[in-house]
Amino acid sequence: MASFLTSTLFLQKPISYSAPISIMRRSRGAPALIMAMAISEDDNASSQKSTKLITFLGKGGSGKTTSAVFAAQHYASSGLSTCLVIHTQDPTAEYLLNCKIGSSPIVCNSNLSALRFETTKMLLEPLNRLKKADARLNMTQGALERIIGEELGVLPGMDPIFSLYSLERLVGFLRNVAQKNHNEDKFDVIIYDGMSSEEILRMISSASKARLYLKYMRNLAEKTDLGRLAGPSLLRLVDEAMNISGSQSVLNGKISAEIWDALERWLERGSSAFSGSQRFGCFLVMDPDNLVSVNSALRYWGCAIQAGAHVSGALGIGSPHLNTESVERAKKTFSPLPFASIPHISVGSALDWKKILLKDVNGARELLSVPGSGSSSIISPVKFDAAKKSVTLLMPGFDKSEIKLYQYRGGSELLVEAGDQRRVIKLPSQIQGKVAGAKFIERSVVITMR
Repeated sequence: MASFLTSTLFLQKPISYSAPISIMRRSRGAPALIMAMAISEDDNASSQKSTKLITFLGKGGSGKTTSAVFAAQHYASSGLSTCLVIHTQDPTAEYLLNCKIGSSPIVCNSNLSALRFETTKMLLEPLNRLKKADARLNMTQGALERIIGEELGVLPGMDPIFSLYSLERLVGFLRNVAQKNHNEDKFDVIIYDGMSSEEILRMISSASKARLYLKYMRNLAEKTDLGRLAGPSLLRLVDEAMNISGSQSVLNGKISAEIWDALERWLERGSSAFSGSQRFGCFLVMDPDNLVSVNSALRYWGCAIQAGAHVSGALGIGSPHLNTESVERAKKTFSPLPFASIPHISVGSALDWKKILLKDVNGARELLSVPGSGSSSIISPVKFDAAKKSVTLLMPGFDKSEIKLYQYRGGSELLVEAGDQRRVIKLPSQIQGKVAGAKFIERSVVITMR
């Protein structure tokens, strides 16, 4: 039976509880989507200059697209090959760039390209890869070949899945050096302006969350007659689809256990890419004069932590009559996260981006220059205190009634639920045990163990 801490436990004085606690094992496995993206284990990729992915979180209408275009112009003017990726039909980015954006990269100005993700087109490439792999393996006796991709429409849930696939093709979180060098559209920075903050958070957390699902898929593949029969063939089909250049399949010659272990390492690599600042930057966006916008950004900070993302800083969108007191209040709200303001940008006329970038007097370009290298890099979402046998979780944007703690199958892990996300915290051996109590202090939850 699972035990949990609800709002009654988040008091100034911890309250003990003694409900039975069961143990949760570490999950193993990998989803088909991540399998498809995980093409190689070559760790030498880290020594090569890597593409960085930059994205923005905030309330709708808070200025995420404006921030994305400003960031793209900044990186391009700094000499970095930059691609702005839009995944909406909103034409705002086209007005800001004075450039028509299509489904393939188009050069807008020096060092800056733009691309619009359209799921109806994105689903064709994976299907064609599967068809070619099936033609070599003859698994479906030509059934896949008879599928006409252009007839297929987009179903709910497809947009973030194919966005994640296409971003992986551009960024290459899981690919090796050789495969990255074969990418015709090699960029230094990818700026992603997604459909919504919620979908971006789902994409960020997909690798870590999928590991638990795939633990059960692995069990089915290894412990059932159907799984033992179909599992190896399906794995090979996916691998062949992602290695159509004729190179040796990374799965050939390996036993089933080695394949699953390799897939888990790939998933772990994907999830760790979002938790660091070297290859990923996530910025909170808000209108400092709008309290709802500020509070939404604060909550998205907590949601990003729950999703396993590194948050690099917070950006305020300037207005013609921006209130200085509002900016200072926002800085205090998000401290110690670095805060900067983007100059006011009007969509009504042709924009001179050189002048706009020169007008930056509030540190936005400095904050964007090296995502995650500022004071935010010292902010740890989880702190362990072996002497006090306690765990401190940073949970900005949530109140005590929204945070629940669970333990399953022993005292080696904590499961934290908040913001429509679940996160597993692995405990050091010195403080493993059952939860004795918890209290909510400012923006953090302090959990004591026994």
